Amino acid sequence: MSTHFYEPAAGHGLPHNPFNAIVAPRPIGWVGTVSEAGVHNLAPYSFFNAFNYTPPIVGFCSVGDKDSLKNVREVPEFSWNLATWAQREQMNASSAGLDHGTSEFEAAKIEVAEPKLICPKLVAAAPVQFECRVTQIEQLKTASGDDVPSWLILGEVVGVHIDETMLEDGIYQTARARPILRGGGPGDYFTVTDNDKFFMPRPD
Repeated sequence: MSTHFYEPAAGHGLPHNPFNAIVAPRPIGWVGTVSEAGVHNLAPYSFFNAFNYTPPIVGFCSVGDKDSLKNVREVPEFSWNLATWAQREQMNASSAGLDHGTSEFEAAKIEVAEPKLICPKLVAAAPVQFECRVTQIEQLKTASGDDVPSWLILGEVVGVHIDETMLEDGIYQTARARPILRGGGPGDYFTVTDNDKFFMPRPD
């Protein structure tokens, strides 16, 4: 088997960095935050995932000192909103580089819903929303210990909103919402459908 080997520090030698396409598809962290001044921010993060069951902890990585990072330092809370096929255009619009102090909710005309336990707003049309309180903000480091200008924000999920149409006999149906996930390249996304599902129980 012929392989393409590269050391990332020396460059990949390909038309587009393959890393994001290989570690994919990734859930989208459609994250709502609020500044101390009360400006609500909404941004999609492709470096996002769940990290723990009990208590439930999710996290996203801010590559650069972005508004979301500034906001969680001021108000240590965030919302996570499930990005779906139906909201794909609004999710994409919320990634635009706006001036600091401008709300993506307003710029992308995204209807808000009020949270119960935190301050950051929720995306009203998202079929699932998490209300999260920040537990850690960690700057990433290289293998040699040098700081990387990226920060991992972890938060405990303290409140969960689920559209009841996503439940069947009390069980959440993952594909029903048609969640969208980030791939690689300049704009590759994927969605989840029941056609892709298979059942494989764990060994005893």
